[in-house]
Amino acid sequence: MTYWTHNTAYHPWILRRVRGRMRVLDVGCGDGLLLERLSPYCGQVTGIDADPNAARRARERLDGVKNASVIEGDFLETDFSAGTFDAVIFAASLHHMEEEKALLRARDLLSPGGILLAVCLTRPAGFADRLADAVRVIPAKIGSVLHGEKRGGDIGVPTAPPAHTTAELHEICVRVLPGMRFRRGLYYRVLAEWES
Repeated sequence: MTYWTHNTAYHPWILRRVRGRMRVLDVGCGDGLLLERLSPYCGQVTGIDADPNAARRARERLDGVKNASVIEGDFLETDFSAGTFDAVIFAASLHHMEEEKALLRARDLLSPGGILLAVCLTRPAGFADRLADAVRVIPAKIGSVLHGEKRGGDIGVPTAPPAHTTAELHEICVRVLPGMRFRRGLYYRVLAEWES
């Protein structure tokens, strides 16, 4: 089953950035939809999710996809070798863990020339954030209607409220990974990108 949410709206952006990469890791892979979409265009796609139900659903979705695998486990504790991946993706999952530790771990797992992509949720705070969100209300609602977004966006995987504001997350990202590019997306998300 495919579906559209404010998170999956960024799957095309992710696909454009990682297309042709040989080893891709999707952190917090949920039900595996992104892995399924990446598998025809990448060498090997691996998902990891700490939630047993999500990992099970991802395995079911990817049954028969030879270049895809799913690990049930904690990203910060799973034993991956340094330089294992050409791309590490956090598609609305970074705020589920300690961001600084997760970014450092992702950096260490990237091969030279590898790419880190993050679709991030942040907590609005202050006039600038509220104005940015207000400007997005009508286009986001139109996008939701045009794409048939499931009411509430609930796809049956764990969710968590973001702890950091956009400014706080930006500070963490550029401190931990100097040179990280950081911008607001249309659907109340922040997009971050870094190359090793």
